[in-house]
Amino acid sequence: MFTGIVEEMGTIQKIERGSQSAVLSIRCEKVLEGTQIGDSIAVNGVCLTVTGLRSDGYNADVMAETMNRSSLGLLQPGSRVNLERAMPADGRFGGHIVAGHVDGTGTIVKIEKDETAVWYRIEAAPEVLRYIVEKGSITIDGISLTVATVSDTDFQVSIIPHTQANTVLSDRKTGDVVNLETDIIGKYVEKLLQPQKTPEKESKITLEFLAENGF
Repeated sequence: MFTGIVEEMGTIQKIERGSQSAVLSIRCEKVLEGTQIGDSIAVNGVCLTVTGLRSDGYNADVMAETMNRSSLGLLQPGSRVNLERAMPADGRFGGHIVAGHVDGTGTIVKIEKDETAVWYRIEAAPEVLRYIVEKGSITIDGISLTVATVSDTDFQVSIIPHTQANTVLSDRKTGDVVNLETDIIGKYVEKLLQPQKTPEKESKITLEFLAENGF
């Protein structure tokens, strides 16, 4: 589990692409502290397992499902990525509950600055937007943010300059694709409210049975 509080920005050193999957080599520093092979680190909000460690970074495998459901397939050597280690049991809960399981992607359609904040308007598919609520939580490229407004086609977030400067949002421009993870609580509540389906039993009553028994 993660909190959506980015620890540092890493840099993609190398990408070894297969037919559907890839291996990412990421240069970083802070998230290496205490990290072992098999640990989880969120990369732009996607939970990936550390498969190799170096003094200046680590490797992570990205399978086909992850490539198809996230923006990781768009990364190139030199791309900067948000990094966050899995939350320790005694850690501070600074953001919100983040699973690192991306629900889909969105497209930045507008970036606008005001005196104290930067506004991002992001278009997303209906199946993602249904779980986004005004003043609720949203994870964008692994960053825990509060939803300012939401419509049938898009939503807006407002961030402080510090967040922009210390995350990959500083690299984002209009038209860029970002990873989105909606609040996990809403998805569980919806599932629990659905009526439970029970398998239908095939009836043994036939016309022949009724005739044989005088009906």
